[in-house]
Amino acid sequence: MAKIPSKPKNGRSFDPGIFLRTEGVGRALTRYKKSQLVFSQGGASDTAFYIIKGKVKIVVLSEQGKEAVIAILGPGEFFGEGCLTGQVRRLSTASAMAECEIMKISKSAMLTALREEPKLSEMFVAYVLERTIRVEADLIDQLFNSSEKRLARALLLLANFGNDSKPKKVIAKVSQETLAEMVGTTRSRVSHFMNKFRKMGFIDYNGHLEIHSSLLNVVLHDQPHIAGVNSVTGKPDSKTD
Repeated sequence: MAKIPSKPKNGRSFDPGIFLRTEGVGRALTRYKKSQLVFSQGGASDTAFYIIKGKVKIVVLSEQGKEAVIAILGPGEFFGEGCLTGQVRRLSTASAMAECEIMKISKSAMLTALREEPKLSEMFVAYVLERTIRVEADLIDQLFNSSEKRLARALLLLANFGNDSKPKKVIAKVSQETLAEMVGTTRSRVSHFMNKFRKMGFIDYNGHLEIHSSLLNVVLHDQPHIAGVNSVTGKPDSKTD
């Protein structure tokens, strides 16, 4: 006998987008000004976050005082999700790179929703897997590529080249210090490569940074290649013969 589908709660089907963008039990819409801290490394880890508007920088500080930018996240992305796995202290610092609107979700509310709402679970698992693939691609980039190629790839990712979404040529202002922390090099080297990219027509400065698809040539030239994998994002290559 076929199983009768359960009736949607309150007569409505669950929409992850609405859940993540509207306040409710355990969910609070928070706004942050540019450079404002969302949480600090070593602080209590009891909340997950979902970005509705703006960009967030994730930074790790070593015991020697050296900072590294490990991610720049935008609308539609989660962060602070380590609390869902039992992480009790933050392993990084998160701050707003521009004015942000972020949904703050308590650990208990997020875990309950993931257990009870399959659509949210599917969305979240897909996001975590995609993030894992990106981290692997970042590791390969650090191990095998020069700082020039790492910078080119970082700029392309910031402009959304290689993602499923439509590429954005104009991105929010990102300092050369931040780019240096992302790439793992010095600000002077970043400045040198940025000037080189501009002279070659790969990028433009006009108040904001404009990225051209021709910058892909820097990443693809003599790039260690994994068959079937996009060199920028680490995702399966969608190209067909």
